[in-house]
Amino acid sequence: MREKVILVCSECLSRNYTTSINKDGKKIIEVNKYCKKCGKMTPHKISK
Repeated sequence: MREKVILVCSECLSRNYTTSINKDGKKIIEVNKYCKKCGKMTPHKISK
């Protein structure tokens, strides 16, 4: 079973992306994604 999570920009705290991960492990700590608000590549973390 997969769980939907929201990725949040670590700089401006805007919620830009959604993704799905396994319920067993929330191993993804951060992913580099493009933030439209910042206008650059920033690390995105799973929101809590």
